[in-house]
Amino acid sequence: MMYRLHALRFWQLFWGLCLYGFSMALMLRANLGLSPWDVLNQGLAPRLGLSFGMTVNLIGAVVLLLWWPLRQRPGIGTIANIVVIGTVVDLSLAILPTPEGYAMRGLWLVAGIILNGIAGGAYIGAGMGPGPRDGLMTGLCRRTGWPVKWVRTSIEVAVLTIGWMLGGTVGVGTILYAATIGWIVHHALPFFRIAPAERPAQA
Repeated sequence: MMYRLHALRFWQLFWGLCLYGFSMALMLRANLGLSPWDVLNQGLAPRLGLSFGMTVNLIGAVVLLLWWPLRQRPGIGTIANIVVIGTVVDLSLAILPTPEGYAMRGLWLVAGIILNGIAGGAYIGAGMGPGPRDGLMTGLCRRTGWPVKWVRTSIEVAVLTIGWMLGGTVGVGTILYAATIGWIVHHALPFFRIAPAERPAQA
């Protein structure tokens, strides 16, 4: 039973992280505005001389430093987040075509945002350690008592401002993402949360 539970956690973590990276690539290809974190990544990537995906991974590692005052502990999922998401973004960008027409671009944008929220709920719900950015979110939720949707939205707005100042692209997709992602994650998380297995009672 324990083996099957751990296998389920690993599987949900893996596909959640891959879906998250793929959803980011969809929003990038839509070119209607990036998510707040990706506005930051876009502004930093040319300054660092890295690909977009590798910048995502690097920023994820740096965000871990903010966990210290929140007393968050990294897990396997935290490390996997830093390695997998940005790598999948680069791989997805290499194979995804650029959609033509505003209707198709809008469809890719909406799909990217919805899949991003579902993917976030999936890999957090696996219970193997949140990603660096989500650990910041869950740590603040625990310390403040505020719901996920409000904390996540506040973080997105703050990151967006910094990214825009660095030259990242802001568009209608940015506003839509910032306004809805907290709500999507808030409702997806309970659906994907895997409860820990009960240990047998000691004789």
